[in-house]
Amino acid sequence: MKTAQPRPLKPPLNLKDRLREIRRGFEPAFWVANITELFERLAYYAQAAVLAIFLHESLHLSTEQTGTLMGVFGFAVWFLPILGGSLADRFGFRRSLALAYLTLAVGYFLMGSLSAPWMSPLRERLPLFWVVLIVLMVPALGPSIVKPSVAGTTARASSESVRSIGYSIYYTLVNIGGMLGPITAFLVRRSLGIENVFRVSALCVFAMFFATLIFYREPTRAGESKVPTVAAALRNMVVVFANLPFLAFLLIFSGFWIVFWQEFIALPLFLRGYVDPNAKIDLLLSVDPATVIAFQIVVSYLTRRIPAFKAMTLGILISSFSWLILLRHASTGFVIASLFILALGEIMQSPRYYEYVSRLAPPGQQGTYMGFAFLPVAIGYLIGGKLGGYLVHYFGDVLHRPQEMWWVVSAIGFATALLMWIYNMLFKPIAAADSSLADSH
Repeated sequence: MKTAQPRPLKPPLNLKDRLREIRRGFEPAFWVANITELFERLAYYAQAAVLAIFLHESLHLSTEQTGTLMGVFGFAVWFLPILGGSLADRFGFRRSLALAYLTLAVGYFLMGSLSAPWMSPLRERLPLFWVVLIVLMVPALGPSIVKPSVAGTTARASSESVRSIGYSIYYTLVNIGGMLGPITAFLVRRSLGIENVFRVSALCVFAMFFATLIFYREPTRAGESKVPTVAAALRNMVVVFANLPFLAFLLIFSGFWIVFWQEFIALPLFLRGYVDPNAKIDLLLSVDPATVIAFQIVVSYLTRRIPAFKAMTLGILISSFSWLILLRHASTGFVIASLFILALGEIMQSPRYYEYVSRLAPPGQQGTYMGFAFLPVAIGYLIGGKLGGYLVHYFGDVLHRPQEMWWVVSAIGFATALLMWIYNMLFKPIAAADSSLADSH
């Protein structure tokens, strides 16, 4: 009986051939979608950088109300992609993106108008908390379609040989937008007022509405069929809910985002309330994405041989350690150091996470699965918002030891890393198979 002979390995490509493969591996839709995503992220992180300050200092809501509102807003922003991804699979990425950018433009304009005279009738009829909550739900609808559409386009408009590079490009452009957003917010806030930060965000996404209509062409993949009905798209979503090990993984991973989102929730309230009332928190928030841009390639190269699941767990641990720096001192330098280490952990896990999930998606369901990839982000924002506002109030106003709140934040991250390790032990055959897929190129 003959034994099977191993298949000969393909010789590695030289640099010239690899660059040619990269150039030909992406359809034009990949570049259009990701460039519009850059400006969408600029708009999103510009308003996110000042939202806590705006709600607490301009609209005079309490720290707990501010945290709750930001948590609900963030939950809607990141949970709705589950439904938005299913609908994007049905209606196509082009129409979905255009509608999303138009919705965002309207929503950000309304956010910047919350204190405007023409909004006074609504403010007089309803408590301010509910007025803000209603308005926040409008822009929350936009990213629910943008995120899975762009991530799905990246999967569908890139060949298998360059798919991982495609997600690195996607992640890098997202972080360029994330870096430019807080800088834009700082410049606009200082020169034109905090309300106009939201209006500038509205202009950015309104321009992307036209860019999508003019330049985007729907990508197609051989052998894939379009989801025929909305009901079929929703059935795809239900099928994912039935994948209990996958859902358990997503729920555990939510712990990382509880820790991460304190950058936008608790940190601004902590710095402005207990360290320096004039702290330029919007400018400081550019440190995280700037670190990602500068070190993404280096960290990705150094960790390329680490299995995906282990890389994600290690990233969670590193990010969790970051907040302990603020126990030492909360000066600008220590805040920068904390955000730098937070970003290093993010760099290690995020690209591997999205590739890990994308490779689990059956043909024609990239939007659905990439929508579910944002479920941990949503849960993290919802819990993190309520928790962040409470921690600032309890440790600051009640105990008068505000810096001790960071023990709680870090402990959540360490517990998440432990649960990831336990999950990997319990579902080792599944996790190992998925990791091998994520690591194959």
